[in-house]
Amino acid sequence: MKKLGFIVNPMAGIGGKVGLKGSDGDAIQKKALELGATPESGKKALITMKALKQVEDSLEIYTYPAEMGADVCREAGLKHTVLGNIEKGRTTPEDTIRAARALRDAKLDLLLFAGGDGTARNVMDAVGTSIPVLGIPTGCKIHSGVYAVNPRTAGILMGEFALGKVRETREAEVMDIDEDLFRQGIVQARLYGYLRIPNEAKMVQNLKSGQGFSEGASIELLSNYIADNWEDDVLYIVGTGSTTAAIMKKLGLPNTLLGVDLTYGRKPIASDCTEREILRIMRDYSKFKIIVTVIGGQGYIFGRGNQQISASVIKKVGRDNIIVAASKNKILSLFGKPLYVDTGDEEVNSMLRGYMRVIVGYGESVMAKVSD
Repeated sequence: MKKLGFIVNPMAGIGGKVGLKGSDGDAIQKKALELGATPESGKKALITMKALKQVEDSLEIYTYPAEMGADVCREAGLKHTVLGNIEKGRTTPEDTIRAARALRDAKLDLLLFAGGDGTARNVMDAVGTSIPVLGIPTGCKIHSGVYAVNPRTAGILMGEFALGKVRETREAEVMDIDEDLFRQGIVQARLYGYLRIPNEAKMVQNLKSGQGFSEGASIELLSNYIADNWEDDVLYIVGTGSTTAAIMKKLGLPNTLLGVDLTYGRKPIASDCTEREILRIMRDYSKFKIIVTVIGGQGYIFGRGNQQISASVIKKVGRDNIIVAASKNKILSLFGKPLYVDTGDEEVNSMLRGYMRVIVGYGESVMAKVSD
């Protein structure tokens, strides 16, 4: 029997769909709730835990009360032991630290936690590299290399761990950004330390990488191509990132570097939109396209930093109306790995699987495999 600890940060990622570019701090979480956000971390963690039902007899699961783990275990139909106490509905980073320490003291084989970079920092502060851990990605923009590719893959990896098929571990970086600067369009990530994770490269996401030396020319060419093929009778939903910002600049349109903007007829319609705003504005139009780029080093096109373009938005737009643009350098940096989607909706993830065209220059494109 393997002893598995399980923690959920219930507020992780709550700022994503409402365009707050993070979820850290009481003020941001309160604002997210005022904007209509609902906690989704537990829903994503449930995907992972349901996958463990088939190996339940090989696991002893220890968790924390209510929304910090017990609720998810109960919904997944998993036997579990609850430790500690929390004030339901008012969890804090200190609760995560206390939970991680209490579970560590239960002599675990591995600690599984759901959250984002801030949660990874809390877990690192609590356990360091004393026990193996694995993150279920439920945050907004995840830079750390301690997370599974997505919740479903986390479940698969934990199943292999339970059966003794994955035994080796390695240290991986815990990174985080300054969210206040991030909201000003400045990405400033720093290394905080390391956690020990299962050594299974195909199921764990890479660190987010920065720009390479060949970025500029490639982005200039693909921006020209997209601008020259722009359709004036289409509502464009333009995702986050420097590549999409360059496209908007080429069109002479304002852009929110780390937000989602809408444009029609080469005129701005709305900027820094929430999911709710996008869906509301879409009611007034009949033709749509989404433009997104690839996160360098990780390969995500949906589910990292652009949660405003939600599963509901993607369903309305349709797979054939998604434009993916990325520099050749970004595609090469994936070393043959697929592009990833993590929308939180299994039906939409499945719809996006397969091969998708990625524009990499003027009239140049590659076919890249999309996985979830």
